[in-house]
Amino acid sequence: MIILAVDSSSKVATIALMKNEKLLSEITLNDKKEHSVILMNIIEDLLKNNNLTIGDIDGYVVSKGPGSFTGLRIGMATVKGLSFGSGKPYVSVSSLDALALSASNFDGLICPIMDALRNSVYTSLYKSNSTYCTNSDESTDTDIKYELPITLEKLLDHSSLDVDELIELIKAKNEKVVFIGDGVDKYRDYLIKNCPNCYFPPNHLNLVRASSLGELGSLFLRNGVFDDPNSAPFYLKKPQAEREYEQRMK
Repeated sequence: MIILAVDSSSKVATIALMKNEKLLSEITLNDKKEHSVILMNIIEDLLKNNNLTIGDIDGYVVSKGPGSFTGLRIGMATVKGLSFGSGKPYVSVSSLDALALSASNFDGLICPIMDALRNSVYTSLYKSNSTYCTNSDESTDTDIKYELPITLEKLLDHSSLDVDELIELIKAKNEKVVFIGDGVDKYRDYLIKNCPNCYFPPNHLNLVRASSLGELGSLFLRNGVFDDPNSAPFYLKKPQAEREYEQRMK
C-alpha cells in the first residue's frame, strides 16, 4: 500500500510518501509561505522524484487538527480533491497524535503543545504502552485495536488549555514529562521555571512530521476505516474573528 500523507496544521508544510509503513520520501518546508501556493507543487515533486503518479497512490492521510484554521482547511481540501479525483480513500489523523509518536520512546508523560495564542496551547497527554491499545477515530464509530513496537495510551483528550492550567494538571500526576511541538519554542523558559522534571526533544522533532501522520493513518487505512467525504477539521476553539464578534454582541 502506497500512502501520501499531508500536514498543514501549522506554519510548516510537510508531505510524505510511504509504502507498507516504510518511508519512501518526505519534504518539510518551514518558511511561512502560503500552503495553498506550495502544497500541490511539493506533492508533484515528491511523486516525480519517486517515479510515481497520483494513480499509484492507494490512500491518503491528512491532519485534521488542531492547528491553524486556514492551514487545516487547505490541507483537507487538497487531500479531499486528490481522493475524489483518484477514487482512493483518505483518513484524517490528529496532529497532536503525530507529534506524540515522535516522542514515543520517552518513559514518562508525553505532552505535545501547539501554540494556540493568548497564553494557551492545543495539547493532549500520552504514555508509551507496549501492549494493545484502542484508538478511536473521531470521524467514525469504529474502535480499532492495533499493535506497534511502541504504542501510545492517551491520558488526556485533545484540548485547548491555558499554559498554567496545563502545568497544574501535569504537576498533579507527579511524573516526568517531555514537551514537544511548536509551542516549545515559545514556552520553554516558562515551562522550565514552573514545571519540575520537564524535558525537551531535539528541536527538529518539534515540527509535525508527515511521516508520523502517515504511520498512524496507515493503521486505519489498512483496517478499512476511512473518512466520510463530508468530514471536517476539528479546531478545539472558534476562530478569533468569530470569538471577537460574539464578544461585541454581548
